[in-house]
Parts: sequence; structure tokens; C-alpha cells
Amino acid sequence: MAFEYLQESLNTRKQQALFRHRVCVQNGNARFIEIAGKTYLNFASNDYLGLADTQLDMQSAATGSTSSALVTGYQAIHRQFEARLCNLLGYQSALLFSTGFSANSSILKALFNDASSAKSCAIFQDKLNHASLIDGALQSSAKHIRFNHNDMGHLRARLEKSAAVNKLIISEGVFSMDGDSAPLEQLYNLKKQHDAWLMLDDAHAFGVLGKDGLGSCQLHQNKPDILVVTFGKAMASQGAAVLGSKTLIDYMLQYNRDYIYSTAMSPLMVNAASFQLERLLKAHDQRAQLRTNIVLFKQLCDAANIAVMPSNTSIQPVVLASAENVLQVQSKLQQSGIWLSAIRPPTVPANTARLRITITAAHQAQDIHNLVQQLEVQL
Repeated sequence: MAFEYLQESLNTRKQQALFRHRVCVQNGNARFIEIAGKTYLNFASNDYLGLADTQLDMQSAATGSTSSALVTGYQAIHRQFEARLCNLLGYQSALLFSTGFSANSSILKALFNDASSAKSCAIFQDKLNHASLIDGALQSSAKHIRFNHNDMGHLRARLEKSAAVNKLIISEGVFSMDGDSAPLEQLYNLKKQHDAWLMLDDAHAFGVLGKDGLGSCQLHQNKPDILVVTFGKAMASQGAAVLGSKTLIDYMLQYNRDYIYSTAMSPLMVNAASFQLERLLKAHDQRAQLRTNIVLFKQLCDAANIAVMPSNTSIQPVVLASAENVLQVQSKLQQSGIWLSAIRPPTVPANTARLRITITAAHQAQDIHNLVQQLEVQL
């Protein structure tokens, strides 16, 4: 019978404790979440600053853009928001995408879009980069080279060995599953030494790091050649932007198939993102509270001898090795009123299944004490 492998594959996933399913959230915010009529403390949200609880004036923008950006979908609200992002982040030009995944993957496919790229171009990626970056590289024509996580010696050796004319180094600002940060100064130095470009996916740093929450780049004088920021994490909205030189963005307008052939980002969502960006810039108290909460969590874990991966960001992973172990602990925590994510392969490497705990500015000290007490009981 045709397509019998579908059920066979699902059965295998279940046997390996890797089967994924969706959970319907009835209500939720950065502190609490309601599922199947029960309320839990929420330690699984990317709403790091607690900005998702807001009501917008939905009459202030049209719901649909009506077509792709290169037909009639590019409106004044898109141009104004792109200009605002460029001004804040120090870039010449920008493109808006409906998702960060599309932004990341399509940039790489477009940048290396012909067979000649295989000989003259190479992509150098951190092994822990997001799936969107890996997929984009695999679908491009460039040679795809991966270096060990945050290992600048390994990256240097890879660059020195390469004969490619056009080299692109790619990293995340804050890594989504480990919570640690990229060594940006070293990346900038290597890019300069090897006449390469640097692309940075700053999804989990934008809104959180920097004096005004402008992400990894606000912490450093130098800027990557290509910057991707997403609006669905700390900004608590939806969509993403790719920022770069005018030449880069003009090139994308010619060759980025995801952008060319997709309906432009909804003006309604652009309006929401614009509103949330201004809130994010003013969220100094929330960023300070977030830092306080992260420090408290790490101190309590240290006192309780709970091994947390080295991270100073909202993402605080506790590795439990096997998928079976992490699911068992997750279930026990849920019974105690705590909701958090069990991350398993292939999202993370084999034998590194983990509880991905996210701390937000909305959490109160008692919430964090409760979490650590329950972790101490269950681990």
C-alpha cells in the first residue's frame, strides 16, 4: 500500500519517546498558562519582557496587504517600519518577512542561488544554529561548512582551509536551546581577517540585551553584514526583518523567492509590531527585573546543586540526557503546577534532551522559588 512508511515512521517516533504533539492553550501570559482547565506557572514562554498582554486598536491598519510586496503589497506602513528599524539598528535597508524561519532560510537560498556558488562561495555555520539557517544553507548552492559551537579555533581552521572567494559566517546572538551568547568580537575579527561577511540571527537577544533592548549589536561597535531580528520573542508580536546594505536588499528583491512570491506581511501585523517595538524600547524596568530574576534562578539552582547550562540569558536549560527522562520529569512538574518545555532530538543533539526553562520579567520571586523547589524534588 502506498505511503505505509508514514505510520511506520510515527510508530518509531513514539517508541523512541520523540513523538511530538500540540497542546491547546486556553489562556496564557508570560507568568501563567491555562491548559485543559488547569492553570500552571509558565516557564516555557519566549515573551521574555511580558509585553504580550496588550490590547491594540485594530482599526488603525488594514487586515490584508492584498498581494506580494513587488505587486501592490508594499504600503507606507511597511516602508515606515523598515525605516524605523534601520535608523535604530544602523543599517541602510531592510525587508520584512512574516516569519523568522522564512527570513533566515530565504536569505541563504537567494544569496547563493546558482551553480557557480558551489565553487566560489562557502557558508560557515555554528553547529547549534537554528534549523532555519541549516535548511537555508542546505538548499543553497554554496558549500556548507559547520564549526563546533562557539569554537573560534575550529572556525579559524575551517576558514584558513577554504579556497572560497565569498565566505559567509553565520551565528546566533543568543542560542535558542543553550541560552549562551556568541563571541561576537572574535567573530568580527575572523570575518575581517578572512575578508568574509558575518550574518547574525538575533532572535533571542533582540529586546533583551543592550541598553535599549536592541540586541547583541548594541553591545558592540561593529555590526554584522546581515542582521535578522524577529518580533515574536521579547517583542511579543509576529514577523521578522532582514537588515543590511542597500546593495544586499536590492539583490534580495531580485532573487529572494520567499519574499517575491509571498503575500506581503499584513499591515495589521506591521502596525502591531511597530507598537510593540516602541514599548520594547521603553521597557527598561522589565529588562532590569528580568536580569534580577535570572540571577535569582541561577543562585537558587546553585544552592540546590541543580546543574544548569552556562547561560546568563532567559534561556536556562537543564540537560537530562535521554528523551524518556526529560518527559518523565516534565510530567511530574506539570502535576505540581509547573509548565515547561521538554526539548528532545532532533531539535538538540542525541543524549542532550533537556528541560528548556525560560525566565521572564513577569515572574515573581515566589514563582522562581517554587520552580527550583520542584526541580530539586524531581531531579
